[in-house]
Amino acid sequence: MSIEVGNKVQGKVTGITNFGAFVELDGGKTGLVHISEVADNYVKDINDILSVGDEVTVKVMNVGDDGKIGLSIRKAVDRPRPERNYDRKPKYNKKPAAQSKQPEDFEDIMAKFLKDSDERLSTIKRQTESKRGGRGARRG
Repeated sequence: MSIEVGNKVQGKVTGITNFGAFVELDGGKTGLVHISEVADNYVKDINDILSVGDEVTVKVMNVGDDGKIGLSIRKAVDRPRPERNYDRKPKYNKKPAAQSKQPEDFEDIMAKFLKDSDERLSTIKRQTESKRGGRGARRG
């Protein structure tokens, strides 16, 4: 099988570094599996997963103009896709939440407005009173 981007090929680990593993492919060519492409989870030490001489299936990710071959072990593994159920219809509320409540009468609306207004005025008064005096500063 030729070495083209997207192909899955068999290879043998020939060297391990702290940033990845070198894999010898068919035809004597060597590619690099970066440490981030070894497994789906975080890999702190690549020696925990691979060792020299291991036979691995890799996917060719890129082939550079200079002959460098980028490989991935984690993308070479076929994972089943979760099935989707398109027969199920989404559930929608017939009435929005604002329409489902009983309409308020004028007195309730006015009482709510007065309460909010009083709260706002009291906070404004507290803020201005604290700025007027304090710490003995007199004008003179």
